[in-house]
Amino acid sequence: MNTDILRFATAGSVDDGKSTLIGRLLYDSKSIFEDQLDAVERTSRGRGEEQANLALLTDGLRAEREQGITIDVAYRYFATPRRTFIIADTPGHIQYTRNMVTGASTADLAVILVDARKGLQEQSRRHAFLATLLQVPHLVVAVNKMDLVDYDRDRFEEIRREFTDFAAKLDVADLTFIPISALHGDNVVERSPEMPWYEGSSLLHHLENVHIASDRNLIDARFPVQYVVRPHKADDPELHDYRGYAGQVAGGVLRQGDEVVHLPSGLTTRIKRIATAGGDVDEAFSPMSVTLLLEDDIDVSRGDMICRPNNRPAEARDVQAMVCWMSESKKLTPRSKLLVKHTTRTAKVMVRDLLYRLDVNTLHRDESAEGLDLNEIGRVVLRSAQPLFVDPYKRNRATGGFILIDEHTNATVGAGMVLAAD
Repeated sequence: MNTDILRFATAGSVDDGKSTLIGRLLYDSKSIFEDQLDAVERTSRGRGEEQANLALLTDGLRAEREQGITIDVAYRYFATPRRTFIIADTPGHIQYTRNMVTGASTADLAVILVDARKGLQEQSRRHAFLATLLQVPHLVVAVNKMDLVDYDRDRFEEIRREFTDFAAKLDVADLTFIPISALHGDNVVERSPEMPWYEGSSLLHHLENVHIASDRNLIDARFPVQYVVRPHKADDPELHDYRGYAGQVAGGVLRQGDEVVHLPSGLTTRIKRIATAGGDVDEAFSPMSVTLLLEDDIDVSRGDMICRPNNRPAEARDVQAMVCWMSESKKLTPRSKLLVKHTTRTAKVMVRDLLYRLDVNTLHRDESAEGLDLNEIGRVVLRSAQPLFVDPYKRNRATGGFILIDEHTNATVGAGMVLAAD
């Protein structure tokens, strides 16, 4: 069974060819059904196009097809013998920044497309910044439409220099440049004979081989409790006293016999068993979903945290964070009252302070901003009614990320990344 999964997001300006690139990956890796291809060919002929428009494989919404743009995050799945892939095709329009944040928040890698004719656009910079803000570990800049500049090496090198200069201001851990033509398949799945000067791998080869195992935090053991399991089957005496704590490991490695501490009580105990759907295991690590059974009877509830006694997250009511505001109907302002969903804990919060609004195009900080509107990003201080068990987002995306919810409508109105406990 193929268990190695790579999640990647595509981003870039409108009409840079993101949907065509994904269509090409699906088509050339033989990951689409014949009836899907037939439907695409019929639609393409109906629009007077000579060859199948592979972008239609990802532009699933009818409105998108009619306008020729992507307006929502479209998720696609495909597999090769080496790896399984989950693609988030994010929209390019400036007003859909929140969708880009949604698509990239769980990504291991981001592919940023740049049109070889137009070079680096405002949206290319915006999406590169957002990818680094969201701590996406690997960045690939795919210089697309190389066929329209006669596969010119100088043009590719010019874009590479320009992007490298911009990336120097960002926190980019791994940056790769690949010249491609999504329309013709150059350097997408196979190396292109049109660009003999390019010595790197094709995009798919890079996606198959990029090392992601070390991106996960295997140092800080974190287990947010999602559900307390109490079967209480009277006819089965073994289950009569069963009390397990189900959840997903959010970091580190937990082993049978390990000493652990329960937060918020601070009581210590040991792990008696680690149960899974397939039976007991000796150890569990991120992102496994397991049930922990402890040696001592401790009062544990949903939203509590199990971790190591000498390696704990910060227990904080005041948290500094970067927030992307996602609400069209209301503004984020100081004194705003919301709900925060952090790991498995939901608590009431108030915006204690707005430190600055960030211009994601220039990286300028506006400290005089009075609030955040739709798609704007800013640094805020939140005060929670209950303690939150947080790590910096840079260290652990699972315990450093959260969403903000409107307590009246239950709508998600913001996404945030913890910078520090205040």
